[in-house]
Amino acid sequence: MATNHIQLTGSEMLPGMAALASEPVLVAGASGKISPGWFPAALQVKQVEEQISALRSSLICAFNQLLDLKDLNTGVHSTRLAEWALHVAGELGLQEHCLGDIEVAALLHDIGKIGIADAILNKPAKLSAEEYELMKKHPEYGWAVLRQVPGMERASLIILHHHESYDGSGYPGGLKGEEIPIGSRIVSVIDAFDAMVSNRPYRLGLPFEEAERRLLQSSGTQFDAKVVNSFLPLARAEMASVFAAAGTTVSVVL
Repeated sequence: MATNHIQLTGSEMLPGMAALASEPVLVAGASGKISPGWFPAALQVKQVEEQISALRSSLICAFNQLLDLKDLNTGVHSTRLAEWALHVAGELGLQEHCLGDIEVAALLHDIGKIGIADAILNKPAKLSAEEYELMKKHPEYGWAVLRQVPGMERASLIILHHHESYDGSGYPGGLKGEEIPIGSRIVSVIDAFDAMVSNRPYRLGLPFEEAERRLLQSSGTQFDAKVVNSFLPLARAEMASVFAAAGTTVSVVL
């Protein structure tokens, strides 16, 4: 898992860290004279920041392993989506500070499915209306968990809204167009594509051409057209490896 873009911001410091950075400490100069200085305190803050960043990365890995335990395909699916999400974000020219949240959200977008019964997740048939309503709760479950983790508030909002539709017909908030966080719009497209081409208990994965057709057909309604257009060249370029990882043979695709 790539974590180069998962960064700690000033608002994510533990209580007291900002105060530590602003307090002078006594430093011995070359002449031996003791005078106020700032470097040691700043160094301590940086060390704490690095420790928190490492803790967050470990926590993300732990959550991802929980997804593996729930469904052996989900962890691989999430890792693939994180790589795609960063690529699409780069194509769209998003700023560096957005990338960490998008990466985390793509990795953990399905974390709320831990709260969904296995009988629903693995049902080898179409879900009933009642079961589908329960399945639709997973973005809210994921948001409820991750928003409790300092520094993951923005990622949790991306997860909350990754099933919104560009025309406002999605869930849970019925957001429309630019109201939907850009990270959510990215995860929505790549999650849908990966779901279409992957084998499921109730169906085989779709051929690439059909998945591409459905994405284009739903551009501007379910999906943000800009995101679709940024993603499809990547999908075409990596078609063989994408379908091999998704469990669909190249012969079926071609």
